[in-house]
Amino acid sequence: MNTSSGSDRARRAFAYLRRRITSGEWPVGSRIPVETELMELLGVGKMTVREAVRSLASMGMLETLPGRGTYVRARTPVAAVLAESVHDYELAEVLAYRRGLEVEAARLAARHRTDDHVARLRAAHEANDRLGAGAPAEREQGRTPQEFHALVFEATGTRLLPDAYAGVLAALRKVISLGVVIYASGEESRRHDHGQILAAIEAGDAERAALLMAQHVADDLEIAGPGR
Repeated sequence: MNTSSGSDRARRAFAYLRRRITSGEWPVGSRIPVETELMELLGVGKMTVREAVRSLASMGMLETLPGRGTYVRARTPVAAVLAESVHDYELAEVLAYRRGLEVEAARLAARHRTDDHVARLRAAHEANDRLGAGAPAEREQGRTPQEFHALVFEATGTRLLPDAYAGVLAALRKVISLGVVIYASGEESRRHDHGQILAAIEAGDAERAALLMAQHVADDLEIAGPGR
């Protein structure tokens, strides 16, 4: 007979999901198993699974997209702390901070990327091409243009930079959805830039990767109205 309490089951479910994320078994950008699979894996009910997912979402590690599934957005809860801290600054400062992170990430990614990193970056870039062409399958799989950037950070070989980026992105996601911050460059231009950045990272050309990223993020996002 299963005598464990509901709180014990919830803690166990939370720990299971968090381990899969922090270990990299479920990488940033990937979709986690659906609710029924998790219920079977853990031997718990749907409410326990949902509680664990909500807890990790509140920490910035997961994001649930209605009708698409739940996706890994950060490997550690540091991202959530950073997301809260950047709210204390002017929006223009947050955008400048994000640009600085992006440039350094591209430089380090070119130096430290593995073949697996390159393969995942290429897959994300190709998915963005299909997304730009209106491919519904990519939208259903939760693909976003930011996935390419998140994978650049993953390729840096550091733990803090991906968390810092995830924190900034979490803070910007809401203002982007509200139209306060908009994409100033067109989709075709962004995809072209991504292709060039990918080539520089794959070639191991750190300075070119940094330069291309600097040009790419110089004006890709801009404030459409009052920042605060």
